[in-house]
Amino acid sequence: MLVFMDKIEGNVELVFSKQHFGILDGLRGLAAVAVVIFHFMEIAVPDYNDSFIAHAYLAVDFFFCLSGFVIAYSYDERLSKLGILNFLKLRLIRLHPLVILGSIIGLVMFMFDPFSDLYNKYENNLIEMFLGSCLMIPYPLVHERYFNLFHLNPPTWSLFWEYLANICYAIFLIKISNKILWIMTILAAAVLIYEAQRSGNLAVGWGGDNIKGGGIRVFYSFLAGILVYRMRWILSWKISFISIGALLLAVFLIPFSKEFNSLIDPFFVIVYFPILIALGAGATGRGANSWVCKFSGNISYPLYMIHYPFIWLYMSNVERFKPTLSEQTIIIVFGVVLLIVLAYAVLIWVDLPIRNRLRSGTSMSLINKVRSPAHS
Repeated sequence: MLVFMDKIEGNVELVFSKQHFGILDGLRGLAAVAVVIFHFMEIAVPDYNDSFIAHAYLAVDFFFCLSGFVIAYSYDERLSKLGILNFLKLRLIRLHPLVILGSIIGLVMFMFDPFSDLYNKYENNLIEMFLGSCLMIPYPLVHERYFNLFHLNPPTWSLFWEYLANICYAIFLIKISNKILWIMTILAAAVLIYEAQRSGNLAVGWGGDNIKGGGIRVFYSFLAGILVYRMRWILSWKISFISIGALLLAVFLIPFSKEFNSLIDPFFVIVYFPILIALGAGATGRGANSWVCKFSGNISYPLYMIHYPFIWLYMSNVERFKPTLSEQTIIIVFGVVLLIVLAYAVLIWVDLPIRNRLRSGTSMSLINKVRSPAHS
């Protein structure tokens, strides 16, 4: 029987009924919240050595690895019937509405930021900035604020690489043998280690001066996620969501160290995250199917894609009024809570309705393409 189901990546996509990995949903949401806190802390405490969540940039590598696992799990046996164009159409329907919404929010916040006049300097480039953000064409421009590939909504940088990984999967990776996949993954791990040594850490890929790092990060992690699925590394263990969530959070909370980051970061990306995904996929303990995991998974992508324009607003406020750290702590706590609420509202009132409408015209044709005699 064919059904629509909300899977690990938050995909409400057309697939055959398969196991649902609730704990991985929860971990995805936990990582998204960690990213939001990390971005607030970058403004409140610019020196990573003083941040309590300085390694949360590795959440992106976790996302990439999880995405590779999800895509392989969902499409390895079905892409040939579905077709490349229909696969890419499903990915666009799933991901792109919030890419555009995040760009719109970023545009509004940039134009009407009450605490900064930065807009006046770049108003002649506004159309290029907005189109680049909507179409995911890198356009690094604003040097005053980190030279992001997409200033209006910086997290779009990881979606840029996610799209390229999905295209590579549909055209090439779906066809390769496990032996070739192993060789590519090992090669990607070596390149990742080199990048960590060269840059000192893996907080790269988001800016005009470190764009190559994004390709290196997704190259390894996406392949590793596919490998976890194809090798059936599912670790069946009765472990609760709280326990496995603590294992993920522990990575983000590790103190920043210029001496050891070049070793720490590759270890967690190359070894720890694939094991964590294998463990989460097989976990059967308390909380595996709880509303917490479901809610966490549902809000993870909206939260990730709409939060950063508000970080810019927060940064403008800090630059202008220079609040104390105690005052900023209050702002951050309330800011994270309000962004989670906003993400849920966006999911219910914007994202899901748009996706349902976009899917409605293609659902039956896709069902016919992936239907097999064994399923009815």
